[in-house]
Amino acid sequence: MAKSTKAEARVARHVRLRKKVSGTSERPRLAVFRSLKHITAQVIDDSTGRTLAAASSQEKAVASGNADGAAKVGELVAKRAAEKGIKAVVFDRGGFRYHGRVKSLADAAREGGLEF
Repeated sequence: MAKSTKAEARVARHVRLRKKVSGTSERPRLAVFRSLKHITAQVIDDSTGRTLAAASSQEKAVASGNADGAAKVGELVAKRAAEKGIKAVVFDRGGFRYHGRVKSLADAAREGGLEF
């Protein structure tokens, strides 16, 4: 059996997670992607395949990819989702552990008004 890399293992976890987690128009999916420098969050309606709201640490308003920047991204995506009338989402951690930057983004999104 061939060894898998960390990236392949994360993708396998994400595929396994996506079998259960799907976003609808009533309850879209809050998908998180974490790179080495940045973090991105998108609110996605999987039934139509459209991104309804998004935020990234690459924006000038955030400009940081650490845990504090992830919290700002969480607040920003919650604010943008609220503007579109979205209150409840399904959280998709993208195969990443619910820890560190992913956790701070989720906590900030909850404080911003999103339910999950």
